[in-house]
Amino acid sequence: MSSFLTKLNRVLCSRNIVISSIKKDDLCLVRSKSFSTGTGSNTGKGKGPVTWKSVGITACIGGGLLMYMQYLKAAKEQKILRERQRALGKASIGGHFELTDHNKKKRKSDEFLGQWILIYFGFTHCPDVCPDELEKIVQVVNKLDQDSSVPKIQPIFITVDPVRDTPEVVGQYIKEFSPKLIGLTGNVEEVEKVCRAYRVYFSAGPRDRDDDYIVDHTIITYLVNPDGQFVDYYGQTKKVDEICDSILINIAKYGQLQSSWF
Repeated sequence: MSSFLTKLNRVLCSRNIVISSIKKDDLCLVRSKSFSTGTGSNTGKGKGPVTWKSVGITACIGGGLLMYMQYLKAAKEQKILRERQRALGKASIGGHFELTDHNKKKRKSDEFLGQWILIYFGFTHCPDVCPDELEKIVQVVNKLDQDSSVPKIQPIFITVDPVRDTPEVVGQYIKEFSPKLIGLTGNVEEVEKVCRAYRVYFSAGPRDRDDDYIVDHTIITYLVNPDGQFVDYYGQTKKVDEICDSILINIAKYGQLQSSWF
């Protein structure tokens, strides 16, 4: 028995348990506690107030909250964009028109739905400003056309001098700039109507001995989105790169609105 106690003490000492004596009747109890302590020490590893499971759950909840916050932020931005879009609509710039193109074909504004268009108002007898602006528009369109990911932009020239600018005259005029241009004209009433819609001022000046005259008019190019809504305008001082950048921004905004869930 003494040799057994000695061995038992060595085992217990290795577990930081010291006994000085033990009764025979307590032997079973000691053995039971010894085995129980060993089992408990193995199964208790890794347990505590923080576990991998709790960390995982917390991470999932935190990630979900972050995604939800980003979702709310994106939704707010979309709402702001829509409000700006409505504000532009309230300006009542643009609208339906029906004119005649340079091929003597009747063209309605609805035919251009689904396309981005640049509209410039001018006249074929303009000595310098109109040619410069049309050249600039053509450069803008050609530059954007180099990127296949950018929607095609349709440039349109609308005359403010319907008396002299017949379809034939307009056709010859736009050929000097680009085959991409569509020239539109009409009778006085039709031209006045589209000019009013786009807030374009025009007034014919005094006639000279040759019955020639200059038409004073608003020098602005209008950007219209695929929904037929006016979204931006470019004055005479705007450069090609500035107009291109603005068009790309408006295309991106339009894409965001179309992809919005709201």
